[in-house]
Amino acid sequence: MAEKTRIIDIYEKSGAFSMASVFRKFTGKKEDYNYGDLRILRQLLSNEKARLLHTVKTKKPVSIYALAKVLGRDFKSVRDDIILLKKFGFIDLIAEKGGKGKRIRHRPIITSSTINVVIRI
Repeated sequence: MAEKTRIIDIYEKSGAFSMASVFRKFTGKKEDYNYGDLRILRQLLSNEKARLLHTVKTKKPVSIYALAKVLGRDFKSVRDDIILLKKFGFIDLIAEKGGKGKRIRHRPIITSSTINVVIRI
């Protein structure tokens, strides 16, 4: 049997991912699925992360701190999300000298406009 690839489109619409119901409705036996990998995918593509990506794309914050303020979220939580998104290559951080002080700030930028998810079965 020839290998086929199915493309699942996930759209970011105003700060929320719109996913196919494939992640909600499972048919078959529990042991047929690797829930650990699906859990990582769900965590990576959460609505909070979609909102974060959307804000970086549209508001272009000058630092992680500024991003946290715009989102109305705790700095540590936003930084943790940024680190995860950077690890997977969705965001990059540009080091810049900030203001009058000598402190370096890290400006988040989007590295790509499309995310392809490939699920091998």
